[in-house]
Amino acid sequence: MDLQNSDEILRKEADRIMEERRLFGLDGLVGGLQAVIINTEPHLQKAAVEELIRYSGLQFQEAFMDTTHRTSVLKVPGSAKFRSADFLIRSRLKGSNPFLEINVAPQTRDLPNTRLETFVFEISDIERYVSLQALANVKFQSEILDFDNYFFIQTMPSKFTGNSLGFIEWKGERGIYSSPESQRIEWNMEKPEYFASSSASLPASTSQTRNIRWLDHAATRVRAQDRDPAILEFMRLTNYNFDFAIYVKSLNSITSVARLSSSDFAMVFTSGITPFVSQEASGPTEKFISNFGPRVHHIAFHTEEIVATVEALRRDGMKFLLDLVGSPEEGLKQIFSQPSKNTLLVLEYIHRYGDFDGFFTKSNVTSLTAATAKQ
Repeated sequence: MDLQNSDEILRKEADRIMEERRLFGLDGLVGGLQAVIINTEPHLQKAAVEELIRYSGLQFQEAFMDTTHRTSVLKVPGSAKFRSADFLIRSRLKGSNPFLEINVAPQTRDLPNTRLETFVFEISDIERYVSLQALANVKFQSEILDFDNYFFIQTMPSKFTGNSLGFIEWKGERGIYSSPESQRIEWNMEKPEYFASSSASLPASTSQTRNIRWLDHAATRVRAQDRDPAILEFMRLTNYNFDFAIYVKSLNSITSVARLSSSDFAMVFTSGITPFVSQEASGPTEKFISNFGPRVHHIAFHTEEIVATVEALRRDGMKFLLDLVGSPEEGLKQIFSQPSKNTLLVLEYIHRYGDFDGFFTKSNVTSLTAATAKQ
């Protein structure tokens, strides 16, 4: 059976991995998403931070330097419903870049160090986890690192997604990423005081960004032949499970969703149904990978009052790949921004209405997938 035309074999393999996790004692070790690490070119790091603060609910917390990286920490203020992942915006100061080979593609040669590199998950017993995964020949970038407030380790970049997975075991207060050896950087990264609109008297923090909340999901573009291996690999390394897939045959595209629970960050994998043939014949997903390589395409923020919020963002200069798609009757509305020149990421804003218990709708997925052709 062609794996790309049916989820039957994928589901059987997913069930097998769930059973393996149980038998080997991995169940329950890995929790929810704690942070994402976005690496930028050093000269674009500050612009990337300012951009994310301006166009999301993220707020600047601190910046520091250690022996290998300069890091800025951004956080979404606490939500009564969901806790959002933290954002670590980094640039390398020295040392080799393990993502460099997979970063170089026709449209990314001028930004060889830029990508969302790592998804960091909380873990309850890092030593046990690493020893169990070592038996399965999982390769890590280092030994377990001790940063005083937490232990940390991350995998080598995946050959399927280009992403790394990090694992953090907190020893002290959650969300403190600097160490005693870190050198504080005096960056003043406040949200813009005002934005251009008829309501210019309102601070931006209480107008355009107050409705943009937690990180809802992230979507990685993977090659058609790597769709199943990418999902199964992610399941082996976390406690996430394959949930469902939406096929858009007219665009040669599959959008697959992995969930930890309905209230947690979701991981999305978008791939072709059939592999890349040419720029003329292939759909937008495979063409994106041909131009940019396998990588995270967009990060999505849950957004209340999405119509008014998007209008405010437009007035403030944000450009979009399409108009809002969906409706309250369908259960959700979504929109894609144009990709950032600083991070290469598209920002998605998404709102689910009322008691809508789905995650996506096929009509929205079709419109959003088609819009990526404009990149």
